Amino acid sequence: MPVTQSDRKTVLPEPVRDPAPMLQRALREWGGETDLWVFGYASLIWRPEFDFVEQRLARVQGWHRSLKMWSNVYRGTVDRPGLVFALLSGGSCRGAVFRVPRRHGEAVMNALWAREMFTGVYDPRWLQCRTDQGPVTALGFTLSRSSPSFTGELSEARVRQILAESRGHYGTTLDYLHQTHHCLQQRGIHDRKLHRLLTLAP
Repeated sequence: MPVTQSDRKTVLPEPVRDPAPMLQRALREWGGETDLWVFGYASLIWRPEFDFVEQRLARVQGWHRSLKMWSNVYRGTVDRPGLVFALLSGGSCRGAVFRVPRRHGEAVMNALWAREMFTGVYDPRWLQCRTDQGPVTALGFTLSRSSPSFTGELSEARVRQILAESRGHYGTTLDYLHQTHHCLQQRGIHDRKLHRLLTLAP
């Protein structure tokens, strides 16, 4: 989600690291010779905010979707942080990949950095994705367990409190869970852990 001027007047977390060199590295690794693929596992599926010409269901091995990332702006505040999904190492994840025409790839990557990487918290990676139409290599945003945004293990009581109280610029963590659950269900993706999280809602 893009960071607007009004967002910056609220409270933004301090940058973890400069995202610009990571963008330049990702652009070099992509090379601009082929169409750009982007992997989405949560809000990028239901709110991509970029134009694409193809969407496929995809599975990534070695990474999984987990509600273990603090959100101090979009789904919470510094005083009452919310939660969003992260792509953590281990397991597998079903999501979607989006194909962006080569001529628009650099502009889309710049927009994704403005939305996802304004604090440099993610580790962008080129993920090997399996689809019914064949494998693709897609840009994905992963999170390290050493990141200050990683929550570690939270008790059910703490998750319930967050679902009941935390609200950010784009709404609550509970809204975010419902939107992600709905978009996954529409695509035939059944995430048992996400369904369990929804049962904790007050």
